[in-house]
Amino acid sequence: MSDAVRENEAAALALQVARAQAGDRAALEAVVVSIQKAIYGLALRFLWHPQDAEDATQEILIRIITNLGSFRGESNFRTWSYRIACNTLLALRKKRMETQALSFDEFGEDLNRGLSDAPLAVQPNTDETLLLEEVKIGCTLAMLLCLDRNHRLAYILGEIMELDHAKASQVLDISQEAYRKRLSRARAEILGFLQARCGLTNPANACRCRRRVNTAVTLGRVDPAQLLFASATEQARRFPQVLQEIRQLEETRRAAALYQSHPEPQPSGAFVQWLRQMLVTSTSS
Repeated sequence: MSDAVRENEAAALALQVARAQAGDRAALEAVVVSIQKAIYGLALRFLWHPQDAEDATQEILIRIITNLGSFRGESNFRTWSYRIACNTLLALRKKRMETQALSFDEFGEDLNRGLSDAPLAVQPNTDETLLLEEVKIGCTLAMLLCLDRNHRLAYILGEIMELDHAKASQVLDISQEAYRKRLSRARAEILGFLQARCGLTNPANACRCRRRVNTAVTLGRVDPAQLLFASATEQARRFPQVLQEIRQLEETRRAAALYQSHPEPQPSGAFVQWLRQMLVTSTSS
């Protein structure tokens, strides 16, 4: 997306925010709809599990709506919203996957123990491509959990969501210098792990998504009947071509490109229904 497009979108959103603050119900709905996918994507990458991400997103959106009157335009509205999101996420008790999080060394050992060249144990009507996609997304998101919360947020904001240092430091309420150091450490940890362990970014490594599927299913980390992340079959089938393009990038860009190759996170139908009801309640009160 070009800078001009971003500026136009920011200006349009600022106008909608002003209208929402003045009591325009349609504008409030437009504001919330415009940011909810990015907020959910941030929460999912931070917490790993879609249900935990939806719960956190609900809390974040309620806080944004409740505090909308205090927004004075001193920063970009998205920056302001992301600050609320990050503060909310940092204040949460550890969720289900965070309580099981491993260090990078422990995670690497776990991957080595789970490799299998046996045929995939695929249930009827299960698309093998989606199973590979599920393992790829689940595993790469789990890598983020090896980072502590502060470094995880720095990496998500800077590398995956591609916020510049000025905006990311505003979101996290730290100096740009502190943010640069935090991002540098997080990037080095992720890059080092991928280069040493992951066959996606470094073909010399033994770990492959296909070699992880059977163990993931056996251990209950992947349920073929209820996939958490993989739903877009066409996109999953295009990934081998995308992977070739990723491997042609400089090593320092491969990790971010791998995360950005994930399908856009989509909340469940139940979440969408909750959002609609919440907006009706908010605009009628």
